[in-house]
Amino acid sequence: MRQSEPLLELSGITMSYTGSASLRKRQVLRAVDDVSLTIHEGETLGLVGESGCGKSTTGQIAARLLPPSGGKLLYRGEDVSKPAAGAASRTLRRRIQYVFQDPYTSLNPRFTIGRLLGEPLQINRLCSRKERLRRVEEMLEIIGLDASYIGRYPHELSGGQRQRIGIARALMLNPELLVLDEPVSALDVSVQAQILNLLKKLQRELSLTYLFISHDLNVIHYMSDKVAVMYLGKIVEIADVDSLYSDPLHPYTQALVSSIPADDRHAKREKIILKGDLPSPLDIPAGCPFQTRCAHVHERCLAAAPSLKETAPSHSVSCHLYG
Repeated sequence: MRQSEPLLELSGITMSYTGSASLRKRQVLRAVDDVSLTIHEGETLGLVGESGCGKSTTGQIAARLLPPSGGKLLYRGEDVSKPAAGAASRTLRRRIQYVFQDPYTSLNPRFTIGRLLGEPLQINRLCSRKERLRRVEEMLEIIGLDASYIGRYPHELSGGQRQRIGIARALMLNPELLVLDEPVSALDVSVQAQILNLLKKLQRELSLTYLFISHDLNVIHYMSDKVAVMYLGKIVEIADVDSLYSDPLHPYTQALVSSIPADDRHAKREKIILKGDLPSPLDIPAGCPFQTRCAHVHERCLAAAPSLKETAPSHSVSCHLYG
């Protein structure tokens, strides 16, 4: 894929939450810890990891739904980390849109589909009522539905149809970047394929850029140009999709990739079973956060946290086994 200009950059992003005091010590949860990512225009960056690793929080920061505790968020080179007001904020909101995991809870059950899709245009005062209706009908056609859905309510639709509406609503303002947070995890496998193919089609036709968040490595492989692997709030490996799946470097990534069923039923793939306990996010050990589950742990892992280093062109890993 041709390398384009960076559209969105996360530089040293952190997100911390302070809990109640326990035993005279106030607990701090670092949901995102020094995360740096670059998303180029027209590409799909896949973000994968276990539940609770900070994927969704990172996506919400990227979409400016959450202000980060630290670090910088750059959009086309401009620092947009701090909340803005007025026309500048509205313009940026239109450029970055979010598609939620559960379309049923993210769609207002009291609104018809026509109102749900027309509301972003109405709030931003972009066109007349007649023009809004025309735009809604056009968008329904784009996502594979027809105008008869305008008067229906979300509870009258199937899960796949509701997710199509969620995607359509995000597209109503002609964004440049979509943050897709587990967009197919709540759907049946056959419906997942339809939605993923729709997203690929929309990306080609509308020149969209995606940050695609999922725990499903098969889905990430199908959708992504580049993949970042997250563990306990940190990026532990990032590479082009083919490099990461054919030659995973980090022990955690190796375990994830080994769990993918082989395409050939006769092929043998050694499955890596992670042993040990996942640390509490409130009590992450000093040194490498993966030390409690790693088969290669040594003294240096206990003493110092590894940094993300490039081991090959477009392939970086955070592990003391390399470099």
